[in-house]
Amino acid sequence: MSRNGEAFTQFGWLVCLWILLIPFQYGYHISALNQIQSVVTCKELFPDTRRYYGLPTCLPMSDFTFSVVTTLFTVGGLAGSIVANLVMDRWGRRAAARISAAFVAVGSSLMCVSASVGILGLGRLLVGVGSGLGLCLAPVFLAEIAPAKISGNVGVLTQLGIVIGIFVTQALGLRFATPTQWRSVLFISAATSVVQFLLSPLMVDSPTWLGTKGQVEPKKAASRKLWGKETPATPSVEDPLLDEMEARRSEGTPALTVPQVLSARELKKPLAIVCFAMLSQQLSGINAVLYYSNEILSKSLPDFGPYVSLGITIVNLLMTFPPIFLIERMGRKQLLTISTFGAISSLTLVGLGLNTGFVTLSSIAILTFVTSFAIGLGPIPFVILPEVSPNHAVSALSTIALSLNWIANFCVGLVFLPIRNLLADGDPTKEGRVFYLFAVALFSSMFALSRVYR
Repeated sequence: MSRNGEAFTQFGWLVCLWILLIPFQYGYHISALNQIQSVVTCKELFPDTRRYYGLPTCLPMSDFTFSVVTTLFTVGGLAGSIVANLVMDRWGRRAAARISAAFVAVGSSLMCVSASVGILGLGRLLVGVGSGLGLCLAPVFLAEIAPAKISGNVGVLTQLGIVIGIFVTQALGLRFATPTQWRSVLFISAATSVVQFLLSPLMVDSPTWLGTKGQVEPKKAASRKLWGKETPATPSVEDPLLDEMEARRSEGTPALTVPQVLSARELKKPLAIVCFAMLSQQLSGINAVLYYSNEILSKSLPDFGPYVSLGITIVNLLMTFPPIFLIERMGRKQLLTISTFGAISSLTLVGLGLNTGFVTLSSIAILTFVTSFAIGLGPIPFVILPEVSPNHAVSALSTIALSLNWIANFCVGLVFLPIRNLLADGDPTKEGRVFYLFAVALFSSMFALSRVYR
């Protein structure tokens, strides 16, 4: 991928912040219903006919129904990621962001005014579609507009946007988890997406995409606005001539479709790298911990479930900052290795603590697991995805990798508790075994990644 300017202009940072609203919304809706679950489902209310501004104060539903509504987010996310490359390549990165914001705005609005479980679920599905499309787009867009000297630092911001979204919605959930205020959590998301949608005409498209479409003058104008220069300013350190030739070949090369990427022999290595990276992220079990932290630690902290979840989110947020400063100094592989070692060790200790009744150990180990994940396994897959992909294949590779991420996310969230109960066989002292399984799965996927990512 050709190099960009040496630094962002103020407008360039504005575009960066604008696109980061997409991963923010993804993180926001991961936990949007978690903190307000009990009040939304009428568990903290007598399910009567009370209404507030013409809307019911809660929507009676069983745990299974609530799980279905929650899971619709991942179903929509998978659908959005599947079509992401078609949207990005046909209409451009800016238009794709606009479409993503529209889906999230409409979906959040439906959830906000829902008077039935069906409308709530439909809104959740539409939010997932927008998030799936946007999560494929954000790393690609950021990589294509990032100045060369800070490309890795900017790439980490995708994960930072996600964890800030999770943190904000957890904090808002504590504040608005009342019968008359829980809809405010969803209204804030809708308003944020409307603002992003309305700001989109002021933004520029990716110079890389404009170049592939042969739009020379718009590309120059976008380059000037982002970096203050019309042409890439920092050549490849390894070979400037080859870098220039690669850039010229990329411009005008038709974007590949998903079937073409899957069948292209020269793309087997990039495909393997991005797939194993995204698979490792989910096989670490991070979303199982975020989804079920209250359930996991209920023995040690039975009265502080919401605060435990918020505490884990705070740790996740704080530990996402170090990679922003370390990624260019230490490199992608070293950070990923340290992160994986810490995550595997922590998973083992969580299991050991739960099996031996040493709840303090399991509580601390969950925090060290989240810390380990945040410094590498969380951000690095989003950073390396556009870096190992040729310009004409980056959209399709992003679609494949993020679709796999959504599928693994869905499966881990779905099977975690059943597998835990199966392995424990009714014995509370064996509930930690499931974490040994995640440790083995993470080691296996990272070993496979190390074989191709050298």
